[in-house]
Amino acid sequence: MSVSTHPSQFTSRLEQYLQLTKPRVVALIVFTAIIGMLLATDGPVPLPILLFGSIGIWLVAGAAAAFNCLVEQKIDALMARTRGRPLPLGTVSTSETLILSGLVGGGGLTILYMLVNPLTMWLTLATFVGYAVIYTVVLKPLTPQNIVIGGASGAMPPVLGWAAVTGDVSHEAWLLFLIIFAWTPPHFWALALYRKHEYAKADVPMLPVTHGDKFTRLHVLLYTIILFAVSLLPFAVRMSGWLYAVGAVILGGIFLYYAFRIWHSYSDALARRTFRYSIIYLSLLFAILLVDHYLPVSST
Repeated sequence: MSVSTHPSQFTSRLEQYLQLTKPRVVALIVFTAIIGMLLATDGPVPLPILLFGSIGIWLVAGAAAAFNCLVEQKIDALMARTRGRPLPLGTVSTSETLILSGLVGGGGLTILYMLVNPLTMWLTLATFVGYAVIYTVVLKPLTPQNIVIGGASGAMPPVLGWAAVTGDVSHEAWLLFLIIFAWTPPHFWALALYRKHEYAKADVPMLPVTHGDKFTRLHVLLYTIILFAVSLLPFAVRMSGWLYAVGAVILGGIFLYYAFRIWHSYSDALARRTFRYSIIYLSLLFAILLVDHYLPVSST
């Protein structure tokens, strides 16, 4: 849901609070966490774990998003894609946002500790700190490698889901982590390429601002090649079967095509399409991995 940039058009307080939690981003986080839950077992996930694990992770992710909006409200006011958020518009106050983040995040952590297991709660708390504090407060304003280093927190949701079901974290869960970790740089750098002037105006040291387009375009391609290789690891370790392998090759091949074109013949329109495809890519890759996991004919 979006808040109008015209202050005269009233939006409900609930909608404004919801927007602070970045529901579209959080939906992808919860989706990958649920995939982690489902992949952690050959049978059905216990309903209480699925329900309360999803709710707890959703609440903490929403709290982290709200805290991110709080820290970056001045930057958001300078960028076209974010200036319509409640804090830059002044429709929600700093104190309201801080209270919202604390209540929602605290509620989520309590649910995870009481109704799932302590390991999931502690891993989720570490993810919150990694994103809201280490990435948002420290890395993003200081280094063009912010996305690479900070991507670790964004790659945690399937690990959280795995821990919710099993009470521990195996190497298979870390393979899911690696896929998202490798996906994050080309995903965000595609966005940064066509938003570089806004990042420069906001004094955010994103890679195109500090190292230029040519350097960034090459690294989009290089990291997409890494992603392609990493995405095949579940098949290599027999975590998945041929259905996933074929799907990963097709989806990764399309991503490589976009990345190659960005490197070879860049345009802002192409970068936008690449950014949009990267979201589709990750969603479909994990969906295919899930289908493969539950197919009786899947060779594992």
